[in-house]
Amino acid sequence: MHASGRATIAGVTDTRDAVADLRRIAFLLERAHESTYRVRAFRTAAAVLRRRDPDEIARLVRTGELVRLKGVGEVTAKCVAESVRGEPPAYLQKLEAIEPSPLDTAAEALLEAIRGDCHSHTDASDGGSPLREMVETAQALGHDYLVITDHSPRLTVANGLSADRLRAQLDDIAELNAELGADSGGFRVLTGIEVDINEDGSLDQDEDLLARLDVVVASVHSKLRMPRAEMTERMLTAIDNPHVDVLGHCTGRMVTGNRKRPESQFDAAAVFAACAERGVAVEVNSRPERLDPPRRLLRLAVEAGCRFTIDTDAHAPGQLDWLRNGCERAAECEVPTERIMNTWPVERLLTRTRG
Repeated sequence: MHASGRATIAGVTDTRDAVADLRRIAFLLERAHESTYRVRAFRTAAAVLRRRDPDEIARLVRTGELVRLKGVGEVTAKCVAESVRGEPPAYLQKLEAIEPSPLDTAAEALLEAIRGDCHSHTDASDGGSPLREMVETAQALGHDYLVITDHSPRLTVANGLSADRLRAQLDDIAELNAELGADSGGFRVLTGIEVDINEDGSLDQDEDLLARLDVVVASVHSKLRMPRAEMTERMLTAIDNPHVDVLGHCTGRMVTGNRKRPESQFDAAAVFAACAERGVAVEVNSRPERLDPPRRLLRLAVEAGCRFTIDTDAHAPGQLDWLRNGCERAAECEVPTERIMNTWPVERLLTRTRG
């Protein structure tokens, strides 16, 4: 990433911090795309103990009272006991030993050039962690900024944000930015949305509210099997909306897991030509079950002159480290670095999206 600190997430130091160790375990499980249930066990225990000082945690370990706390189970308690003794928890050591596959030179250079992530979710919609947890992780990964793009109201299955809930989130982000010193060059939380593209191509949120946001990612989440001509018109109408900055996971495909889904059918040449003309970035989605767009379409978008963002579409803190997936595919398809908007300094990005 654009700054150091990749290995220091969760603040693990020579003096063991039990809460940091629990958070690090959760992070590594999320990065490995492990089950939500398993991740939640460690994040819940970390949240319970975060409110207690180290001496009290040590006392609870000594007296055997730790496992009686609601939210702390036997496995998490064992990890805490090892931390209190000054030992790296065995569970953590096992996860740390699983190294990601090395990137080639081009992909590694691209990963180092990335300054932020333009697509992420919090527990305000269907993410698993609160705003602050996502932001702290993005900081630790070396990001300069993180765009919060929770879902719009039509996607009820993802607890999409109504206009009022989105306005409340904007207030929360403003407060957090003030705390982070964003106006003085500190880490910056950018406002955004992943807005549904309705069947007629309109966007699922108030136009005046979309105009207030730093980044608008527009995605198709419904009627993914529409006929090719109708889907093309739907996407072209959305791309023509002046508020849209990024076209999210354009084919909607799912390639792994229990939710395998074929690509939506549309005139890719026409859609990418419109993106290039309107300055709408084509998202390189880094989620391992999406890896969208496919390589043939990514190469077509490069030939069309499109801009891009490489995003994680993270729904949990550990997933913010999935950028390497998108960088690997972008490098393989020879996406020019200068056309990837989240390699730009934040002010240049905002000049483009707000303009």
